[in-house]
Amino acid sequence: MKTYIFRTLCAFLVLAGVASAQKVIPLYPGTAPGSSETNYPEQQYFTKAWNTEIVTNVTKPTLTVFKPRPALKNGTAIVICPGGGFMALSINNEGYDVAKYLAARGVTAFVLKYRLAYTKGDAAAEFQKLFADRPKFSVMLHQIEPLAAEDGLAAVTYVRQHAAEWGVNPDRVGIIGFSAGGEVTAEVAFHYKPEGRPAFVAPIYAGSVAKGTPVPEDAPPMFLAAATDDSLGLMPQTLDLYTRWTEAHKPAELHIYEKGGHGFGMHKQGIPTDHWIERFTDWMAMHGWLQK
Repeated sequence: MKTYIFRTLCAFLVLAGVASAQKVIPLYPGTAPGSSETNYPEQQYFTKAWNTEIVTNVTKPTLTVFKPRPALKNGTAIVICPGGGFMALSINNEGYDVAKYLAARGVTAFVLKYRLAYTKGDAAAEFQKLFADRPKFSVMLHQIEPLAAEDGLAAVTYVRQHAAEWGVNPDRVGIIGFSAGGEVTAEVAFHYKPEGRPAFVAPIYAGSVAKGTPVPEDAPPMFLAAATDDSLGLMPQTLDLYTRWTEAHKPAELHIYEKGGHGFGMHKQGIPTDHWIERFTDWMAMHGWLQK
């Protein structure tokens, strides 16, 4: 009987967590800038290639809102950009699970589905094949990455402009992203306009960002994390971002883990990367973003 009650309680908590997503907001009123009308639908499915749930074929960017309980709300908001090589979004591990964790600590979280390259079959399997052909992969990035970056910039601007609707402070809106989403986050860190300046940025095992781009004069604080054994070899890019920020005398905190691989996100592996998000919220608390 106790086992049954325990399982029922666990199931309820899972459903309650899923139900915490309050609303899905279109990022643009019509066709996204720079895109044309498409006739293929957005999809969501489990992929064995990455052993996780993914979203693919995003052509109409959206923000899925996770609201904290009123008693916990602290006025801070965050845009979350899942990764997936610009061909998919690791929607749970680097999206919804991150949002639930932060909402439980009073942060209003907005999971961004940004524009992706078109895929016909299993997007994760297609990514692995295309990534092995670097020239073709670069062509794809050249086409889709600027659109995804525009979506990141638009997302922060949108949340800031609609802050009053969600009970958040427009000067406490940050952005975090993973892998390709980390690259989107880094692009926001370099290219925001005054109305879309993020309060903080957190590129997690991010892809590369164009060298030679100057760090903004009013650049926000940056939090970075990656693993030395990143299977895509992205740790040096993380170190480069940290170096550029600190050489520009901007606040930055860096965590390089010995193990964790690529895409550790919210996966539990029984190693120190399991706790990166605790270090992130420690950092947020240090800056006062978890205080009411």
